[in-house]
Amino acid sequence: MDTETTTWVDLIRHGEPEGGRRYRGHRDDPLSDAGWAQMRGAISADERWDAVLCSPLLRCRAFAEEVARQQGLPLHVEPQLKEIHFGDWEGFTPTELAQRDGERLAAFWADGERHPPPNGESLTEFHARVAGAWQHWTDRLSGQRVLLVGHSGMIRMILASVLDLAPSRAMARLYIPYAGRSRVRLDDTEHGRLGCLLSHGLTP
Repeated sequence: MDTETTTWVDLIRHGEPEGGRRYRGHRDDPLSDAGWAQMRGAISADERWDAVLCSPLLRCRAFAEEVARQQGLPLHVEPQLKEIHFGDWEGFTPTELAQRDGERLAAFWADGERHPPPNGESLTEFHARVAGAWQHWTDRLSGQRVLLVGHSGMIRMILASVLDLAPSRAMARLYIPYAGRSRVRLDDTEHGRLGCLLSHGLTP
């Protein structure tokens, strides 16, 4: 007897927030007009899901609420899917931070597990937090098609779990553009869970 259950998860990063590119972390900036256009352009009119899952931060949650409302879907807001906490770096643009704290920034991107942001979250902590939420929700929504609206770092940590990558490697090597999409297939079988990445980094 075939006991396999397949779960599909479409991961989409939020669009451009107000204020442009910054190390936001837990800062709760809304989407800009351009960011809204990016998100709406990333979803086709004929796509359907069974549920929507998102980070509680406004740049993710507002769009997730819109899709859930338009399609009449349950919306699940998960605090553990927030972006990495960048500590003292939050709010700075990449250029500002490179000038202000370039050596530690380079060390973080080389190995964020050993060199976390000052007063921030290590990649080990971040990965454990996101991976735990991913396991919980993919168990709870098993067999469904899910839209997950999140952050670049958060999506990297999910893909690290699916692809069995070190968190530091996933953080440094995987590019997640604004409104970029990735699709993951999870097959639960009698021998355990098998996950594969079907597409990555797609933009409208």
